[in-house]
Amino acid sequence: MIIHELDNVEVNLEDGHKYAICDIKKGENIIKYGNPIGHATQDIKCGDHVHSHNVKTNLSGNLEYVYEPVELNSKKIKTDKTFLGYIRENGDVGIRNEIWIINTVGCVNKVAKKIAELTGAKHFEHPFGCSQLGGDHKTTQLILKGLVNHPNAAGVLVLGLGCENNNIPEFKKVLGEYNEKRVKFLNCQDFDDEVAEGVKLIDELKAYADTFVRRPIHISKLRLGLKCGGSDGYSGISANPLVGRLSDTLISYGGSCVLTEVPEMFGAEHLLMQRCGTQELFDKTVALINNFKDYFTRHNQVIYENPSPGNKAGGITTLEEKSLGCIQKGGLAEVVDVLDYGDTLTKNGLSLLNGPGNDIVAITNLTAAGVHMVLFTTGRGTPVGAPVPTVKVATNENLAKKKSNWIDFDASPTLSGNPLTEEFLAYIIEVASGRETANEVNDYREISIFKDGIVL
Repeated sequence: MIIHELDNVEVNLEDGHKYAICDIKKGENIIKYGNPIGHATQDIKCGDHVHSHNVKTNLSGNLEYVYEPVELNSKKIKTDKTFLGYIRENGDVGIRNEIWIINTVGCVNKVAKKIAELTGAKHFEHPFGCSQLGGDHKTTQLILKGLVNHPNAAGVLVLGLGCENNNIPEFKKVLGEYNEKRVKFLNCQDFDDEVAEGVKLIDELKAYADTFVRRPIHISKLRLGLKCGGSDGYSGISANPLVGRLSDTLISYGGSCVLTEVPEMFGAEHLLMQRCGTQELFDKTVALINNFKDYFTRHNQVIYENPSPGNKAGGITTLEEKSLGCIQKGGLAEVVDVLDYGDTLTKNGLSLLNGPGNDIVAITNLTAAGVHMVLFTTGRGTPVGAPVPTVKVATNENLAKKKSNWIDFDASPTLSGNPLTEEFLAYIIEVASGRETANEVNDYREISIFKDGIVL
């Protein structure tokens, strides 16, 4: 398959790897998706395998950028499409009606687990909330705040220990106003039997949750997180473009999508920058990219230590190639906002979210930003799931068949020309209306919080 008319490589649909479609001289750019993905380190003959043995990245350090916006199709489309969701007292919309236990500190992880086992509540273990300083401590609080406020949770038990830095009184300062019927607090050091007290509070939250029923809600209220993990050579030509088309369709209906994984924008960031609606958003996107590069250099690490071994085995050679495939999940819509860690999604359209490509950190960031579900494309396969429904989209048929216990949707028919956009949208509406994803059936739900500093 030749993806773009300017390309000098084609993708073998049997293995996802690249092969030259013409002679390429040493030093000449390798072109895929119509953009350079690196340069040849030796002469490459037509038909030769093009991969790590004869290609090297063009990327280096921070770059300067010029705002050159492109004309975008931002037409809104009227639709009567709805999903069945829950309208909260504050007007927020959820697609699940669960009870969540959110720990202020990792020391109470097993207490939370016991309470969850006895009540059916969902809990998310993490090791943070104490012995952190400065920005790390603040990031922990902001992410936990986002989880507490998430509308998929009808009720939340905030579980603390008592002596941690992020103790309940301190966390309340960050949390701000809350609904006392929806959010309960339990400090474990204050009770003889903290588990029994937790069960009692969960029962109260269940009674509150039972007051909500599913009702039709316009699709414009739907918020989707966009993520890829375990990518392969098919990712940028099957699953990611499918998610991109779905993203554009939802946004045309007035909905919202969030694209994260900043290091996997490196080499393709210029395509996102030219879609920024204003100079201010362009400047924020430049800062998003360069600040993350500075994070690498502060720790004396190579900025472009990517792709992963699994990516390379699947046919991805350089970070530019990975990024050009990765950002296709964001479709072609205008960038309307740039979010930092712990920010909450507020604008309809496509937003960019600060954060690494690490799967668990990324899905946690997306959840804390308020997305209802995560669309997670994968070519190699992964069982990981977010606190919210995590739709695993397989890039190839072999994975979809082999790991049917992980995979929710098979994007491989797109390789034969079937766009699948309408079918995928119908499936997403079913999930929003209550259909369980594989991660929910398996109860695979994880969180992890970004850390960049000292642990005491």
